[in-house]
Amino acid sequence: MATAGPQLKRFYLLLGGVAVIGIGALWWAVRGSAPKSIPANVVVTAADTVGFRGYVLGSDSAAIEITEYGDYQCPACEQFEQMQFPTVRAQLIETGRVRWRYRDFPLDNIHEWARLAAHATACADDQGQYWPMHEVIFRRHAEWAYDPKGGSRFQGYADGLGLDMAAYSECMNSVKFAGRIQASVDEGFLVGVNSTPTLLIGGRLYNAIGSDQIKALVDSLAGASQP
Repeated sequence: MATAGPQLKRFYLLLGGVAVIGIGALWWAVRGSAPKSIPANVVVTAADTVGFRGYVLGSDSAAIEITEYGDYQCPACEQFEQMQFPTVRAQLIETGRVRWRYRDFPLDNIHEWARLAAHATACADDQGQYWPMHEVIFRRHAEWAYDPKGGSRFQGYADGLGLDMAAYSECMNSVKFAGRIQASVDEGFLVGVNSTPTLLIGGRLYNAIGSDQIKALVDSLAGASQP
């Protein structure tokens, strides 16, 4: 049986190396590297907002709607999400009393990764996984919020949720939802938001309130609506 000579062996080794590099390049192209930022102050088009008014949790028939304007990198938002929101969800949202609407309000001047985090959740929403992504980004806040390379972690969170990573990477790299996020920011400024988390309840803005105060406001509004 014939055996390859030294030159032919070197050729096959070189060919194998090229193949490995090619596979690596293909893997990187499919996975993609997430952008380091999402553009702010973009022109919002009708297509950015048509059929979308925020990320909504709860019954369409709930008598009261609460809007939260939040920033994923904001420590106070993380504390509210972890310590207060579970009670709000159990007492008010899951009982059908309140419909919760989340709107992005990234504070770009102090939170480098907030808008990128908002876009990561929007891309997860594209695959029907908004709330799981929302929750994992807040739950793992300490891992990324204070890391100079923190924005690079969102792709791993998406992968952990089982998202289609080729579609997710394409969504992130195309900054598909930059206009949607800016529309949320514009809405926040329009109603008077200047910090996060801010809640819009019954036409008034509230900052730094807990689940007990939220329930008391809902009870008050529900009582006022009764004849």
